[in-house]
Amino acid sequence: MNWTEKYRPKSLKDVIGNKKAKEELLKWAREWQRGNPSKKAVILYGKPGVGKTTSAYALANDFKWEVIEMNASDERNREAIMRIALTGAINETLGIDGVYRSSKEGARRLIILDEADNLYEKAGDFGGKRAIIETIKKTKQPIVLIANDYYELIKGVGQELKNLCKAIEFKKVSKTEIVALLKRICQLEGIEADIALLDAIATRCDGDVRSAINDLQSLAYQKKLTKDMASYLGYRDREREIFMALRRILKSKDMRTAIREAWRLDESPDNLILWIDENIPAEYKRADDLAKAYEFLSRADVFLGRTWRRQYYGLWSYATELMTGGVAVAKKGEYRGFTAYHFPKWLRSMAYSRQYRQVRLNLAKKIGKFMHCSSKKALDFIPALQKICENNDDFAARIAIKLELSLEELAFLVGDKANEIYKEAEALKKKEKQSLLFNFK
Repeated sequence: MNWTEKYRPKSLKDVIGNKKAKEELLKWAREWQRGNPSKKAVILYGKPGVGKTTSAYALANDFKWEVIEMNASDERNREAIMRIALTGAINETLGIDGVYRSSKEGARRLIILDEADNLYEKAGDFGGKRAIIETIKKTKQPIVLIANDYYELIKGVGQELKNLCKAIEFKKVSKTEIVALLKRICQLEGIEADIALLDAIATRCDGDVRSAINDLQSLAYQKKLTKDMASYLGYRDREREIFMALRRILKSKDMRTAIREAWRLDESPDNLILWIDENIPAEYKRADDLAKAYEFLSRADVFLGRTWRRQYYGLWSYATELMTGGVAVAKKGEYRGFTAYHFPKWLRSMAYSRQYRQVRLNLAKKIGKFMHCSSKKALDFIPALQKICENNDDFAARIAIKLELSLEELAFLVGDKANEIYKEAEALKKKEKQSLLFNFK
């Protein structure tokens, strides 16, 4: 399960950062609860991952308000907004508990329109913005508009929204708060994480909580995370580039656009197909779209298989066009809104197995050099050496000094005790250097 969803706060007080913004949002909700709001709607705006959507849902949960959201797959044009948002905003029906209570008795619905700055607009401004304005004017229920770009939302016909809505800015979350959150997640997941690694993750995310949690989850394929693993995040820059291209491919309804993104990415088709395979179910919600997309993907896989069997790489272009352009046009309608994409599980497990084999090989080379034998022969000694080191910390520390083992190589021999024994080895090495310095014999 994606950790951003698993650890999404249920109450506004649990949303980290943006204290002032949350106070303003809470004040507005209390005005609605009393039946005298100064503004019928609020605009929550700011960069992605700073808690805008999370705060809206948490607020609804705190006040026991039913939520009506324009789903990511809905077309947010005039007709759709009037049909869904306006109907929910002016009508009173049964509450979520099945009991009828009027708005005068405190029963409310919260109408949420995510990515409000990304609407279908038609010539002459007869699109979504006018429908939103009309909905806000007629509403008997609180409305939250969520936007990354406030000025994109209020430009053109959207100018009227400035007077109709209360604007609340959500800023970047501080590094200290993000580190504390990551620490809490590690505790809940039973993960032992070096604080230096969590600090590195929080620095890299630049105030984006969602990005920080995704980075942590991408590293948590083992239960012990060391500061050295911060170097693995170096691939995250490349990974973000892949995510951006993937988003354009899966969101596109145009075959040429999707294919062009693949060529710009310069990722080998045998890797790209894994990314697309992993993330199609996250993007495509309708069963018929999924079936058709996987039909194109399976045909692409056939061409990849022929490429390897025949060693004819001219077939790669056919595979690429099928897995990108074919998958893009497989869907009947456009899916809008943010989708959390994931690193392919198969690639992650293979990366870990490659790392495991590399550490084992490096250790064998060092043992072979010390024992004057080949690395292949030294591999046979590793199980016995592991047994001895597991039961004798002092011996393990001396072996670490003698073979000049890295922390990863020592961990291969002794497991969870590696940090403790590594420190012991460093202290022992320092002590031996001092004794040599004062040995005048």
